Amino acid sequence: MKAYSSNDIKQELASLPPKKLIELCLRLVRFKKENKELLSFLLFNSHDEPAYVSAIKEEMDDEFAELPKPNWFHTKKALRKILRSISKYSKYTNNKESEVEMRLHFCRHLNKPGKGYKKVTAIVAMYAQQLKKIDTLINLVHEDLQYDYRKELEDVKAM
Repeated sequence: MKAYSSNDIKQELASLPPKKLIELCLRLVRFKKENKELLSFLLFNSHDEPAYVSAIKEEMDDEFAELPKPNWFHTKKALRKILRSISKYSKYTNNKESEVEMRLHFCRHLNKPGKGYKKVTAIVAMYAQQLKKIDTLINLVHEDLQYDYRKELEDVKAM
């Protein structure tokens, strides 16, 4: 996701009430490296989280399309980079449903037929670890959504 310019952020902050501004700043203090991205999310994307998640999914699609094909070492590094991005964006949203959707999308890509990821032990372990994380996260979401996410998880495993 692209970070908005400092001027755009400044204008948006000027339009907020002081109490909301304090709340945003206190949340911002927890993060150091990605402050600008976090503040951009809070100001511009937090009101429409499904659109934010779909933008992240599109970004993941692009990253998967650019994976180095013949070199498994570089492929594994690129996959770890995608996972780091998912973790970072999950911290921003602070929403377990969004994190489940992003991780499920990652696993769907890894599980696509014809990619050959299943013959690389490190990537298989990475996939298994993501399935465990998704299962843990599903237990933390609302009961109504748990059934839907479990069904999606089973579909991903069955691919």
